Amino acid sequence: MSEDQSCILHHFSHYCSLSSADKALLASLEESPTDITAGSLLWELGDPAGEFCTLKSGWAYSYRHLENGDRQILEIYLPGDIIGLREFAFSQRLESVRMITDGVICHFPHKRLLEVFRQSVPLTSVVFAITSRHQALLTERLVTLARRSARQKTAHFLYEMYLRLRQTNSHTDGQFRLPLSQEQLADILGLSPVHVSRTFSLLSEEGLVFRDRHNVTIPDLQALAAVGEFDDCYLNDDVRPLLELSA
Repeated sequence: MSEDQSCILHHFSHYCSLSSADKALLASLEESPTDITAGSLLWELGDPAGEFCTLKSGWAYSYRHLENGDRQILEIYLPGDIIGLREFAFSQRLESVRMITDGVICHFPHKRLLEVFRQSVPLTSVVFAITSRHQALLTERLVTLARRSARQKTAHFLYEMYLRLRQTNSHTDGQFRLPLSQEQLADILGLSPVHVSRTFSLLSEEGLVFRDRHNVTIPDLQALAAVGEFDDCYLNDDVRPLLELSA
């Protein structure tokens, strides 16, 4: 598999420089790819947890269903992400995961990641950095759900998605594809679908965000970040200090 084809390699390379041996180890996590269609369930809450999967292409999300039938979307996964890292220490799945779009996934057992840890300090550091950032994303999402207005929630989420997508695609330039339905956006932001629609209309009237179906344009990134009270410290992804300590 070439470097241009490997999303996980592109993802990890954003954190630090990788040796040829590190790249080969990462490529081994994308062996035996499986095509999967939009809406497919990867696993359900309570299923046995004995493997991870890399998202080679496509988008996915994790979620929990409440007793009243409501759904809360917890996290959005993008190409290059490893899904299931939080469950490494657990025997059962803590959340359900479903595909948003068509994509390609690669399954690998927990023990394969332990082999990576044994063979590469840089990759171990990056995996811990990614896990820490996932936790920070959830913490920030909790603050958003509990304390921010609908306008702030939407602005914050859109700017966060823009930054995450820019990590593996430097040509986003304020425009990106957001393949989420109105209902999915509502379940991410803790709003009703109608409220989501009204909020996008408000942001459009203010000239902050323009959405055409699944295509989003942000004319002034800094203005949108200000509306969302966005502080990108939790997306800090430079693990070079960690690598210097481990040298």
